[in-house]
Amino acid sequence: MTTPADVRDVRDPELPGRLLTTERDDLVPLLRSRAEEDFARAVPACPGWTVRDVLAHCSSALLRVVENRFEKGVFSPASNDRDIAERAGWSAAEIVDELERGLTGAGPVIAAAGGVLDTLALGEWVHAGDVREALGEPGAYAGRSLPDALALLASVTRALGHVPLHADLDDVDEPLKLGEVSGERPPGRFIGDAATLVRLYAGRPAGGAAYELAGVEERELDIFG
Repeated sequence: MTTPADVRDVRDPELPGRLLTTERDDLVPLLRSRAEEDFARAVPACPGWTVRDVLAHCSSALLRVVENRFEKGVFSPASNDRDIAERAGWSAAEIVDELERGLTGAGPVIAAAGGVLDTLALGEWVHAGDVREALGEPGAYAGRSLPDALALLASVTRALGHVPLHADLDDVDEPLKLGEVSGERPPGRFIGDAATLVRLYAGRPAGGAAYELAGVEERELDIFG
């Protein structure tokens, strides 16, 4: 059983960086152990993208954060496509090297941004789950960084004033409260495992997992759509 990191109304500026560092330590060795052809696998969660495309997107986004390069249109679909195209001639190892640098260096910048980049950090973690799923690896949208991911999800949904939700998670000791805590709308209710909750908030299919959702529609949970 796991318990999310302390979820308070006050933002923890170190949380996104801690999540990215843990993901770096787990994901990078996994990627370095895979054959070059594995990076050409399609990623079901990101139609039209391969594993190397997702990783190129992630590494370039993180390097933009590290280098404070936020030009107009950054992180738009067109910008993402350009970043991937610029790395088309790179080896998988070069993309993973850049990803490691980004996961290492982005934390302090995100911490200092006052919450503006917290959703990006969470998105990077979700994309790591997308890659694990595409590679047939266990732990997609879960693993040892899950407690910090859930805490960041709660913080991000509060900051966004997202639809309120009370989540009773099968694999987490304490209920998780997400979204606007002081709004007039009664909170919805989720019962199921934590990875499925993450999938719903990330706009990913539930993957056949059993869960209960009441008082809110699936489409309302997606924070990246």
